Amino acid sequence: MKIFLRSFGCQMNKLDSNLVVNSFLQGGFEFTEEVGEADVVLVNTCSVRNHAEERVLSLLGHMKHIRKTNPKLIVAVFGCMAQRLKEDLLNHPVVNIVCGPMQIPELPRLVNGAIENTKKQKAVSENIRQKAESEILSTLDDFEQDFDSVEENLPAQAYVRVMHGCNNFCSYCVVPYVRGPEVSRPAEKIITQIKKLTDAGVKQVTLLGQTVNSYKTEKLSFADLLYAVSKIEGVEWIKFVTCYPRNFDERIFQAIIDLPKVCRYLHIPAQSGSDRILKAMNRGYTCEEYLEIINKAKEIVPDIAVAGDFIVGFPGESDEDFRKSAELIEKAQYKNSYIFKYSPRPGTRADEKLADDVPNEIKKQRNIELLAVQEKISEEINKTFVGKTVKVLVDGTSKKGHLDSANGKELPQLIGRTAGDFIVVFDGPANLAGQFVDVNITRASALTLFGEKK
Repeated sequence: MKIFLRSFGCQMNKLDSNLVVNSFLQGGFEFTEEVGEADVVLVNTCSVRNHAEERVLSLLGHMKHIRKTNPKLIVAVFGCMAQRLKEDLLNHPVVNIVCGPMQIPELPRLVNGAIENTKKQKAVSENIRQKAESEILSTLDDFEQDFDSVEENLPAQAYVRVMHGCNNFCSYCVVPYVRGPEVSRPAEKIITQIKKLTDAGVKQVTLLGQTVNSYKTEKLSFADLLYAVSKIEGVEWIKFVTCYPRNFDERIFQAIIDLPKVCRYLHIPAQSGSDRILKAMNRGYTCEEYLEIINKAKEIVPDIAVAGDFIVGFPGESDEDFRKSAELIEKAQYKNSYIFKYSPRPGTRADEKLADDVPNEIKKQRNIELLAVQEKISEEINKTFVGKTVKVLVDGTSKKGHLDSANGKELPQLIGRTAGDFIVVFDGPANLAGQFVDVNITRASALTLFGEKK
């Protein structure tokens, strides 16, 4: 039988999709890129922003038309949106299966059951904020180890989850309500998993967690875990995302200095530069405290590259609050920032208690203005690389022209990233995908470094 999979959302979702694909492949299923050929459609969902859920509902609407020609089509929806909506999503006319993030190991069984019986099935956490039973966590760990693999589109790279869930309850965020409380995976299982991946040719691992710097077991902190992973033969680069700027262990910065394998890159969302808005967001720190972390990082690791996140148009955000976010971007000197318009999420404290009172046009304008502030800084930082040689892990051929079209050239245009997560584009043979290459940077834009293979 053939399966079509569509995945929305973050790197955590990409990892979940990768695990699910491998579990079905081992179960004898085939995958297809054409939804019209599929016997089963799997949809991995995201609830962080309303737009992500709207795209899922649009896809399900499309499934109605496909089912007219294929009445036996099975549609399984899993991930965060499935956990949030539960029965409401199961009642959708085309949905056969609803499965939460903690239950993804059950998906093959659920799909096989749906093939034999058209009865609708649901596997979700009924009380998501209650710590999952040890049996469920153990099953998830085994699922990670059994079905993790090299990223399909990124040769020699893999994501490894080090923890589940989040305990921060930012007022705008749905994650604690769909992925549950923080649970750190046993270090020995993480190490075993990474060894398996390096045996399969992985050179870069990215350690994933909703608040990865909060990782903690009875024996190890996150800094300790970095030292342990660095001892694994075959691992050449270690990245980690995403950090939360509260109770930050500065030993993480020392580990970056001590361990050549740990990339000098820090993704640490701020969300706002206004203390008033940060308090309304329930972020648990002030702008000054946030900048202290950034400054300490740059003091200990002078060449560290820092990326940030911002939300514009949060309830009550004034022009002055917005101006402070722009000032924070200037002070932090991020290599790049991910900037989003505020989107109310049902069930969150902001949605229940705060009016979404910033007009959408103002949100759009602030988004454009903040991106312009960041773009100027990014271009200035990127230009410092011109004339230098950087080490790049090649992702593969570039899907975009990146202003340097490879048309008519003997070699295709390749794309990769530096240890600091800077995007690099250059011409070279396609078989360099998954390899480390030295590239001389000849020019730079706000988003991209352009160069020539050394």
